[in-house]
Amino acid sequence: MSASAKTGVRLFLVTGDPGSGKTTVVSRVVLELKTKGYTVGGVLTREVRSHGERQGFILVDLGTEASAPLATAEGKLGPKVGKYHVDLNTLATLGVRALRHAEASSDVIACDEIGPMELFSPEFRKAVTECILNSSKPCLCVVHKRLADPLIDEIKAYGRSKLFEVSFDNRDEVRELVSEEMLDLLEGRTAEVPKSGAASN
Repeated sequence: MSASAKTGVRLFLVTGDPGSGKTTVVSRVVLELKTKGYTVGGVLTREVRSHGERQGFILVDLGTEASAPLATAEGKLGPKVGKYHVDLNTLATLGVRALRHAEASSDVIACDEIGPMELFSPEFRKAVTECILNSSKPCLCVVHKRLADPLIDEIKAYGRSKLFEVSFDNRDEVRELVSEEMLDLLEGRTAEVPKSGAASN
């Protein structure tokens, strides 16, 4: 049994510098959990590239694979983060719906990312509080490394959280560690309360 399972860690937080591989780590952990038979819902952010240049981001509902624009360099509406304009409607609709459905129906809730773009949306902020902080389910979240925000501070200070910092050199190691610790937690829960469709050893 991992240290996280023994100490009751519920929030697995991934952070790191831009381009360090945070989304890659989360995506691979999600795939490993699904391969073991666990359901994972929530949201994942994916880059949109054209001719090798990043043009923006889309937000993907892990439960349905539905997606919608999150931010674009060509847009003119919505708050601006760097060179990107954020689509608040995507966060308030697809983002909130995905988190709420995951909290109601999934074994694990994933949220990539809790950062400056996402926190512009009051509806999304509320869903993060209700579906991640106030949930009893295991959660896997990417949190911005340096953003000063009360919600991020509260998430990092949560007593049953563990923070993993990703770098280009350690991302494979972090992915393996997070997968192992989350599976230990889930398998412990499965042993206590058998769930149909969940893997057990």
